[in-house]
Amino acid sequence: MSKNREIEAKTLLPKNTYDNLCKDFAHKEDFMQTNNYFDTSDQVLKKHQASLRIRIYEDHAEQTLKVPDLDPVQKHFHEVIEINDILDLTHAQNLVDLAKNGRNIKFEKNVGEYLDKNFNQKQNKLELFTWSKTHRILANGPENCELTLDATSYPDGYQDFELEIENKNPALIKKVQIALQEKYGFTQTINNQNKNKIARATIHKI
Repeated sequence: MSKNREIEAKTLLPKNTYDNLCKDFAHKEDFMQTNNYFDTSDQVLKKHQASLRIRIYEDHAEQTLKVPDLDPVQKHFHEVIEINDILDLTHAQNLVDLAKNGRNIKFEKNVGEYLDKNFNQKQNKLELFTWSKTHRILANGPENCELTLDATSYPDGYQDFELEIENKNPALIKKVQIALQEKYGFTQTINNQNKNKIARATIHKI
């Protein structure tokens, strides 16, 4: 289990800009992931600005609960507290398969403990309500700052392209963000910045 503060700048990009970033920076990792999102039918997690997923990779899986940071260290970028648990791949897939068949599943480990403590009456009403699939590239960006480059597809067939700059140092995020914007000619707007995947997957669910 890990519990950590996530600070990141997220920008949706045109495909050609995304392709140029993928081409120009050395890849550290390159992999696929399936993101399965859970909430109650009355969206109790969303109402509390929380989100819950089971993410499945080729050889392992994890469950992650994101909750608001009650003591944020900055105001400019997206910031949450992440609670993560590693899951056995087979177990995780079984949980998702049960949920796809309309079964309510029980979250355990540290995520489950948090849900029991804060959403006790709703734990057994969590449902799989949407998903997305992401081709993720981790690249070595300017200032030796890691870039996350995501190409994500959704249930209705829509696809988008995203740059994430995550770092504990908000000043470094800003510096790298400005450098990339100047070099690649993109800007952040209200329509393309800090749009999380669960919201996009909700828009594009079927």
